[in-house]
Amino acid sequence: MSEGSTSGGERYEVIDPQATGPEAVDRAFENQVAYCRDNGADITACVCAGLRALLDTDRGGATMERVRRWAGPPLADALPLRLAGGLHALHLSGEEPALEPLYTGQRVTDVADLLAEVIERHDYTLPVWLDGPPQTNEAGRSANYAAALLWLADKGLPSQFALNEIGSSAGINLMMRRYRYDLGGTTMGPSLSSMQLAPEWRGDAPPQAGVDIVAARGCDIAPVDLTDPAQALRLRAYIWPEFNARFARMDAAIAAAQTMPPEVARQSADAFVEAMLAEEPQDGVTRVLMHSVVWQYVPEDQRRRVTELMEAAGAAATADAPLAWVSLEANRDTHRHELTVRYWPGGEEWTHLATAHPHGEWIEWQA
Repeated sequence: MSEGSTSGGERYEVIDPQATGPEAVDRAFENQVAYCRDNGADITACVCAGLRALLDTDRGGATMERVRRWAGPPLADALPLRLAGGLHALHLSGEEPALEPLYTGQRVTDVADLLAEVIERHDYTLPVWLDGPPQTNEAGRSANYAAALLWLADKGLPSQFALNEIGSSAGINLMMRRYRYDLGGTTMGPSLSSMQLAPEWRGDAPPQAGVDIVAARGCDIAPVDLTDPAQALRLRAYIWPEFNARFARMDAAIAAAQTMPPEVARQSADAFVEAMLAEEPQDGVTRVLMHSVVWQYVPEDQRRRVTELMEAAGAAATADAPLAWVSLEANRDTHRHELTVRYWPGGEEWTHLATAHPHGEWIEWQA
């Protein structure tokens, strides 16, 4: 194992994302603390550090015991964020007033002791948060998708796009046709949209192009219904409390879903992609497979199958009916999220377009 540093001075230890066992659990929490601090999420870092301290005790009831004995790969499973989401939900719902000082940035003398008491009080309800991966659906990430579509159109692909997203969660990014983007001065989308996305832009602006999204659908193994208040609370719980803008974007997405909910099927990634590619492509439309911060949660056999399906379909793609693949995923060596693209015919190899903040705060364009 080797070490790498973040731009904020924190230290990560690069490990196999599929590693298991107590040491991997420790490292997952330590890396999460460093990751949060590097991204300006000091409250969430404090929560994860408190949970890490509990690993070395017998506090926290059955919930923490399950965490200590985690059977799967804790890094790939985002184990720290599963439990942190459950604790944040207790605060947001008002069920646990003791968390108020922690989540409002006040000084807490012993965070680990506070968390142990809270977890023990809610030892029957918190474990459900460990049963599935975090749902971090974030509209800000769609700015990366928008930039990639502009780049693809500039490459000569048909500027009418049919979007197909895996790991869509609540489908917030599937509604991007309704969002307004300002990408370093390059604009896209309706000017009067209630969702205005203008990430800090670094580097040259992406090319200006006329882009039209003619279809958008997605899949998730556990779709979230934004029109259900309980499920909407779950999404809000995974938002780091430091970022007020993210809560505002979530509220705007929830409002948008009330009028026309996104189309999200309960389906595995490989089954969704296979069904998508089995359909007859339309001339003049670029089919796009896209995903953001989800690839690590897709089982390896499904990742392999998706890649095989895309490459086989790409080999048969034509200039009139091309195929593209847009990915915004973490580089596990650098802990940076990278926007990369492949397309057929003509761009079969991955092209690195940008490095981006995981929640859409900034994009560094490098295409």
